[in-house]
Amino acid sequence: MSDAAPAMPALDRQHFRSALGMFATGVTIITARDPSGRLVGLTANSFNSVSLTPPLVLWSLSRQAGSLPVFAAGSHYAINILAAEQMPLAQRFATRDIDRFAGVAWREGAGGAPVLEGAAAVFECANRSQYEEGDHVIFVGEVELCSARAGATPLIFHGGRYFTELPIG
Repeated sequence: MSDAAPAMPALDRQHFRSALGMFATGVTIITARDPSGRLVGLTANSFNSVSLTPPLVLWSLSRQAGSLPVFAAGSHYAINILAAEQMPLAQRFATRDIDRFAGVAWREGAGGAPVLEGAAAVFECANRSQYEEGDHVIFVGEVELCSARAGATPLIFHGGRYFTELPIG
């Protein structure tokens, strides 16, 4: 008789993704500049706090993302937490092969990272560390500056959909 545990069946990727979608998250746009000054940005909901002392946050990006080299080599990025009225911006920054910044109001933040106007909150971060795990890279940022817009309603993502207000009942 063998003491080996029975083999577990492979986890179905779509089932795993659907289960993850049941965790409601805020929506962010992560922004940076490449070495030539070109602006890059993408919609992400993989954001979390790490530490208060020092002030650290994290987010993750697919290893297949075209913008990965910019974020991996850059010194700074901004994490823009979107307000409910910014849903079109979330959709825009999730769209491929367009100028995502065309007509978008922003200002230069720490290290040159673009800070989007109207965000519910912004974390301007130094690119502290990176960890390759599975098919993503986890970025840990040291927050140099942060701001929050009083009274802003956050944009929420749940079950593959955006919500601009929380359902009650």
